[in-house]
Amino acid sequence: MSKDQVPLRHSLVTRLLVSSVAIALAAISATAWLAATTTTRAINYEQGGAVADQRAVYQALVGYAATHHDWSGAATLVRSRAAELGRRITLTTDDHQTILDSQAGPALRNTRPSAVVDPLNVDLGLTGGAEHIDERAVGPYVVPTEDRHVLNEVAENTLTCYNKMGYDGVIETAKTGRPSVTLTAVRHEAERPLTRSVTESCGFALDSLVSAAEKKALQTLATLTARCLSLGDRGPELRITPTFTAYLGESAVVRTAHEEIEVKPPSLLKPAGPVGVVQGCVESGRRTQLRPYVAPRALLFVTAPGTGRTTLSLSGGSIGRIVAVTGAVLLATVAATVLVGRRLVRPLRNLAEAAELRTPAPVSTRDEIGRLARALNDSAERRERAEAQRRTMVNDVAHELRTPLSNIRIWLEAAQDDLAPTDAQLLALLHDEALLLQHIIDDLGDLAAADAGTLRIDLRPTDLRDVLAQVVDSHRGSAFAAGVRLELTVAGDPVVRADQVRLRQVVGNLISNAIRHTPSGGSVTVDANGPTISVRDTGSGIAPADLPKIFDRFWRADESRSRVTGGSGLGLAIVRHLTEAHGGTVEVESAPGRGALFTIRLSGATTTR
Repeated sequence: MSKDQVPLRHSLVTRLLVSSVAIALAAISATAWLAATTTTRAINYEQGGAVADQRAVYQALVGYAATHHDWSGAATLVRSRAAELGRRITLTTDDHQTILDSQAGPALRNTRPSAVVDPLNVDLGLTGGAEHIDERAVGPYVVPTEDRHVLNEVAENTLTCYNKMGYDGVIETAKTGRPSVTLTAVRHEAERPLTRSVTESCGFALDSLVSAAEKKALQTLATLTARCLSLGDRGPELRITPTFTAYLGESAVVRTAHEEIEVKPPSLLKPAGPVGVVQGCVESGRRTQLRPYVAPRALLFVTAPGTGRTTLSLSGGSIGRIVAVTGAVLLATVAATVLVGRRLVRPLRNLAEAAELRTPAPVSTRDEIGRLARALNDSAERRERAEAQRRTMVNDVAHELRTPLSNIRIWLEAAQDDLAPTDAQLLALLHDEALLLQHIIDDLGDLAAADAGTLRIDLRPTDLRDVLAQVVDSHRGSAFAAGVRLELTVAGDPVVRADQVRLRQVVGNLISNAIRHTPSGGSVTVDANGPTISVRDTGSGIAPADLPKIFDRFWRADESRSRVTGGSGLGLAIVRHLTEAHGGTVEVESAPGRGALFTIRLSGATTTR
């Protein structure tokens, strides 16, 4: 036996033969036993695991529904849960129209649903909680990032106040981003019992401070609640706190950080009515507010796959027939395994040798082996290209992340050594560097999804004027700060098939890029004519030699200003990928000193309302 010859006990033929015989023998021998015990085991499984399965699936789906406005992206979640549990999971509307189904199966019109998935009216028996509205359904009550640090500072002051009075506590952050103080212990030196006056003296500053978004949402909720309570002329006096408690009074109970108005604690206000009635109206108003932000109510069915099971009773004749079939199947399996295995080993061995030597695999047939050889050859080429791309990507990422990380480390070390004061300016610097890191990571995530082919594009008829107006309005602040005039011109009212979120991201990247490269006194103009969108600036322009590289990742015409402008070097690369994902194209025209013109042409029919 040569050193390259595989021992008989390790050869593919032997292993294939032994495995096939063992599998066939085990399967055939177990058939009778499985047939006799399947029903009993199924019943035991249903009784013991159905409730746990339903609870796990229900909680996962309620969490999804609370954070998404529809069920379009829940297919992966449903299928993965069904695979984990070995169950069939189906979601339908109230009239039993199928929304999602993990697998094909019989109709469920006459089947009782396992639960009703509605994040605005959760099943407390399955969740074990006390709130009928899922806390993950935040809707318009999300605290903007720029307001959270103010609320966090007030929360720290509130906790300090409680500590001075002899109470220990922790700061917890809700799903909305709003902090709150939860008391955990009372020390022996506590000055006085924890009464309402004590909690208001320490906590009222935090309870009465809201972001502009929260205040607007609470005012809308107050209007809905007053209508439900039939307050009539007293409706404007209804006040609702961030904890969704309603009171009557002429003075406000909440204010924003920029408002200098008088606010009164709830103890000085009157209840809006019986607690049960008022809270019912408040919950009704919240459901009205949150309904557009959550997935529609759905019926959940968690059932066993297949149609049904029966118990098999074997007689003597049946056992004899099974033994005969077992022997015939076993002999046929051995013969077929030997014949097929010998034919398979030779080309597979050739493929293995080619893979070991990293040489092109010979393609001698047009069957599955030939396809495998071609796939191996293609895989080797893709591997080499991917390795080159990986090295380039790692170098680029390391280069981009090094500067903000170094800045954060330097400032932190300076603060530790008392070389820099730990004041608001230092926190702002660290926050800016952290935001830059997050921006780079988010951009890399989008590009990774585009490279992997998993970038989700939801094409729908989209009012182009509304989308562009939203993007332009969101950048007016940065344009004003840079001294740049930002203008929008839309011909007619075009409607295109596009993903609104991704389209805003594309145009937003182009506008922010134009503002960064336009000096004070310049202008940025956004135009739309049918499916064509253009962003023109009066900035420094781009050299002709640099135009072919403008959409490359981490490429900049002027490396020295990358850190000043805050760009990650990924914005235009994302513009190209997202535009191509829409089936469109993006072009750039520019010359030094004459600004730049970026033009996006979306594919598909366009209509004008």
